[in-house]
Amino acid sequence: MSALSLDPRTARLVQAYEALSPTTLPALMQLYGEAASFKDPFNEVRGRAAIQRIFAHMFEVLVAPRFTVLHTVTEADMAFLSWDFEFRREADGKTWHVHGASCIRYGAQGQVLEHRDYWDAAEELYEKLPLIGRLMRWLRGRLATPAQG
Repeated sequence: MSALSLDPRTARLVQAYEALSPTTLPALMQLYGEAASFKDPFNEVRGRAAIQRIFAHMFEVLVAPRFTVLHTVTEADMAFLSWDFEFRREADGKTWHVHGASCIRYGAQGQVLEHRDYWDAAEELYEKLPLIGRLMRWLRGRLATPAQG
């Protein structure tokens, strides 16, 4: 994603996420306020150290995790980012893709105060697992509105 036309706060954040690695994690954390909050489908934490632990754990359990930011919108102290997350699991070597979005709220000094990730864990992960996936696909089919035809 080209950072040229982005709000400078969002441009720094996009650059940090797209270059994220264990060695660049401290630089990403400098973009967050000390008491920032972070929430995704699996975690809800407060504080820069707790957020850093989430990403450090990601690098421990996943192979080659990578974010690609697709779109951004920034207005006043809010930003919205859509992204793709790609990784492999050592157990199966298969490449997994998750599509999601983040809602960011910046503080007066430009640091991230709130970060909330939105993505469908059922569709993006659970449906791709052998046993639970069958159940999740069946349940989705039962709950979906029938197509007119």
